[in-house]
Amino acid sequence: MSKEVLYSSTRGDKGQIRASEAILRGLAPDGGLYVPDHIPHLEKTLREISGLSYQETAYEVMKLLFTDFTEEELKYCISHAYDSKFDTEEIAPLSEADGAFFLELYHGATIAFKDMALSILPYLMTTAAKKNSIKNEIVILTATSGDTGKAALAGFADVPGTRIVVFYPKHGVSPIQEQQMVTQKGDNTCVIAIEGNFDDAQTGVKKIFTDPELAKYMDSKGFQFSSANSINIGRLVPQIAYYVYAYGKLLKEGRIAEGDPINVVVPTGNFGNILAAYYAGKMGVPIAKFVCASNSNKVLFDFFKTGEYDRNREFVLTSSPSMDILISSNLERLIYHIAGDNADVDAEYMKKLGTEGKYEITPAMKEALADFYGGFATEEETFKTIKDLFENSSYLIDTHTAVAASVYNKYKSETGDKTVTVIASTASPFKFTRSVMNALSKGDDSKDDFALADELSAISGVAIPEAVTSIRNAEIRHKTVVEKTEMESAVKAFLGI
Repeated sequence: MSKEVLYSSTRGDKGQIRASEAILRGLAPDGGLYVPDHIPHLEKTLREISGLSYQETAYEVMKLLFTDFTEEELKYCISHAYDSKFDTEEIAPLSEADGAFFLELYHGATIAFKDMALSILPYLMTTAAKKNSIKNEIVILTATSGDTGKAALAGFADVPGTRIVVFYPKHGVSPIQEQQMVTQKGDNTCVIAIEGNFDDAQTGVKKIFTDPELAKYMDSKGFQFSSANSINIGRLVPQIAYYVYAYGKLLKEGRIAEGDPINVVVPTGNFGNILAAYYAGKMGVPIAKFVCASNSNKVLFDFFKTGEYDRNREFVLTSSPSMDILISSNLERLIYHIAGDNADVDAEYMKKLGTEGKYEITPAMKEALADFYGGFATEEETFKTIKDLFENSSYLIDTHTAVAASVYNKYKSETGDKTVTVIASTASPFKFTRSVMNALSKGDDSKDDFALADELSAISGVAIPEAVTSIRNAEIRHKTVVEKTEMESAVKAFLGI
């Protein structure tokens, strides 16, 4: 029997809590993120894992990190999450193209990788509420740069005992992403656009979360907040599973021998997806390099190069909006770990980030990042990668995946590293149809995104996902737009308090 994993805040809230409590809270009271007190090693060998289904692999990962959930509870959550909502039995297929393996994480209900975790989070959350005798209604509060919002809405819509409020930057998501959110059904759902960027939305949500007076007031009205962002450990842990699964698949197909290292390339914004790969490595998946791919908002590229994190720069709107982020929240967990799991050090850095907008890690901490490689792709390079890959391999990718593929090509030519590589393919090309069509030199400004989707399908031979066809003529249900200073009052208005 493995040792129980307990969670504490990256910023020094000294109390340790169980996984179910960390999932319910989302964010620690001191503004820190919950981290495990140790990262257990996989119990099965890599060879044994290679024979498992996606659902079985997910159980092997989650049972080690969510130790206060029973086997029955976890298997219930997993079987209800990874079912026919996904359009492939494999859940996360691997496709080989241009010398790399693309891990397709977009076969869920909202055609983006967020489905991989947000399909299970509502089940984890409601199970955790029962375990902890929670009587309050749980209000999920989330900021989105495009994908988390819809995936969270789809996961929590009409889930008893929950409400969900999603904030997104009015001019910072693609037309398909916005249409997906504003047409969302469910009496417990609320979507609000803000006049500002994603960082404004995320900062506003964190402020609401960490207001003790508001928490007391909410409790008196029968509500409590939780989060569906990747700051919630209930979001992050399910993401570890697909890296373990990808390794098992490569092994099963004879692409690698047991114990061979692989590289992982992840298009990165909030740092959750690549952090999940880092945790998979700590659990025993042999990962040699974590290639962190940024777009023109290259705050992470600069950090890995210099050791200084500096968000004092122009915010750039790109064709990969889910990565248009200057405050990568999940990086805080990595900072905590490379500081020797030292919450005081982390808290000091986060204080500097809040007051000065930057901090610089020590040379010893920078040395602990030797397995990370940071790269970035310009808009031009992103579009060229989509076009080249489609023309040379007949394989179609979206803009975010193209940032990763472009950075991987640079990494290969810089290092000559021929290690078998998995690229996290984070969204369907049909989620960013206009950008993909422009990249293929087939764009037409006179046509809407749905007409372009028809053309993209005809060119590529790939069927338009149901997630796109179902919103083509759907009723717009959410029309609220607020200033970034009005987020708290908008939440209260939705809750009727």
